[in-house]
Amino acid sequence: MLSNYYTIKTDGSNQIIIQKSRFIGYVRRVETEEAALAFIQEIKKKHHDANHNCSAYIIGEHDQIQKANDDGEPSGTAGVPMLEVLKKQELKDTAVVVTRYFGGIKLGAGGLIRAYGRSASQAIKKTGVVERQLMQGVSVTVDYTLLGKLENEIRNSDCILSKIDYLDKAELLVYVRNGQEKAFYDWIIDLTSDQATIFNKDVTYIEIDKN
Repeated sequence: MLSNYYTIKTDGSNQIIIQKSRFIGYVRRVETEEAALAFIQEIKKKHHDANHNCSAYIIGEHDQIQKANDDGEPSGTAGVPMLEVLKKQELKDTAVVVTRYFGGIKLGAGGLIRAYGRSASQAIKKTGVVERQLMQGVSVTVDYTLLGKLENEIRNSDCILSKIDYLDKAELLVYVRNGQEKAFYDWIIDLTSDQATIFNKDVTYIEIDKN
C-alpha cells in the first residue's frame, strides 16, 4: 500500500464558456475501470444531446490504467490534455468527463487543447483534492484530569484526533503517520508521566484536504 497519494475529494462539476461553446467538467473518484466507464456512460446519458463527451481516467496504485477518449474531437485535442491534467496534479483513482455544447465558433487544435485542459482543471479545483495518508490508529486512555492537556497537545501536533469516548476514563482514538508510532508512544508517555494506556488499533487511510 502507498504511504500517501492524492485523489479527488468527491463528485463535482464546473461549467465554463469559451468562444460561445459550453464546457461542463465532471470529476469522480473511481477505484476500478468498470466504475470509470459507468461514470462516463452516466454523463453521456445525461448529456446525450451534446456534441462531445470527452473523458480521461487514471486508476491503480501505480497508475496502471490510463485512458483518454476524444469522443469525436480531433485526435489528441480533448482526452489527452485532460489526462495530462490528472497526471500533472498527481491524482490517482480519478475520472474526468468534459461535455461540450458547440457554440458555432471553431477553436482550432490549440484552442481545443487549452479548453479541455482548462475545463478539467477548473472542475478539479472546484471539487477539491485530498491527500490519502496511510496512518496507524492508536487508542490512548487517560484519567479525565489529563484529558484537557492531552487533547490540546494532540490537536496541535501532526497527528489526527479522530474521536474521544467519555467512559470511566477518556479514550482517545488518534491516527499517527506510519513509521512514527514509537515516537508517538514515547511522547504520550512523557506527556502523561506514564499514566496512559496505549495500544495499536487499525491501519487505514485518512483523508486530508489539500484545497
